[in-house]
Amino acid sequence: MPFGQLVIGSPGAGKSTYCDGMHQFMGAIGRQCSVVNLDPANDHTNYPCALDIRNLVTLEEIMSDDRLGPNGGILYALEELEHNIEWLEEGLKELGDDYVLFDCPGQVELYTHHTSLRNIFYRLQKLGYRLVSVHLSDSFCLTQPSLYISNILLALRAMLQLDLPHINVLTKIDKIASYDPLPFNLEYYTEVQDLSYLIPSLEAESPALRSEKFGRLNQAVADLVERFGLVSFEVLAVENKKSMMHLLRVIDRAGGYVFGGAEGANDTIWQVAMRNESSMMDVQDIQERWVDNKDFYDELERKEEEEQDKLRQAQAEAAAESSCGDALGSLTGVPVSDSGIRVTRKKK
Repeated sequence: MPFGQLVIGSPGAGKSTYCDGMHQFMGAIGRQCSVVNLDPANDHTNYPCALDIRNLVTLEEIMSDDRLGPNGGILYALEELEHNIEWLEEGLKELGDDYVLFDCPGQVELYTHHTSLRNIFYRLQKLGYRLVSVHLSDSFCLTQPSLYISNILLALRAMLQLDLPHINVLTKIDKIASYDPLPFNLEYYTEVQDLSYLIPSLEAESPALRSEKFGRLNQAVADLVERFGLVSFEVLAVENKKSMMHLLRVIDRAGGYVFGGAEGANDTIWQVAMRNESSMMDVQDIQERWVDNKDFYDELERKEEEEQDKLRQAQAEAAAESSCGDALGSLTGVPVSDSGIRVTRKKK
């Protein structure tokens, strides 16, 4: 049963960077992974692309032939893919049981009200794919209350539209310490707690939002999000292995992933950590790790990485010496089997 991630989010949220980083991390833990590009405007990918929608249709062709703009062209391209779904199915069959990352376009219409993307993945679910929707948002949105609430509404709409196991992620969390101080700890934003506490900060953002009309609207939006109670966020620094490991564990739980035989073949440090429950980063660690003492933890993890590199190098050298010793022993110490024949010299 193949598993996969549907990587969605606004432009600039880091979808392609995430796919590249997750592909590399899965390679490090021994999980066979392939990346499928579903963005017809993405003509240059950093990751090895196993399947590319641009082999079926390109945005440039659509804009030229049908006189459409970039947004309309991408919507048309996804409709074209939906009508030629056999092309995608045949390509995925060649990937076997690889874990698949689907790098999707950044147009929010595709996962808020347009149906093509949803229909495509419904079809893949019928083929046996176990999919998790991973919605990425730039952590910069935390610095502006209006932008943060907009991202919450966008995430909520995507959850309702796609109807898949869903994980919301705040990307580039390693940059949050360089922004203006937040009025609340990161826990408040990741857990999406009572948004009414954010309304004073929202009104201070713009004088126009201080009117009674906008005040009622802000409170209604806060109540709407609270009544659904669906949205929460994980955090991610794509270049941090522990952060990637934590997020992958959360996604595995959401999708019901079971470790395959390939991952148990060679127990590397990160494979063992993936199976270790204590490696899960709790919410209280987030503020400490990424805001209050970021430099301290960066240096600590750098030293840990250096020690692990030395350990891996020592293990590789020991394995090489052991294999050389076994090879020499096989050449010099081969026992001669006894055939049972005795040769005697006759006396004259």
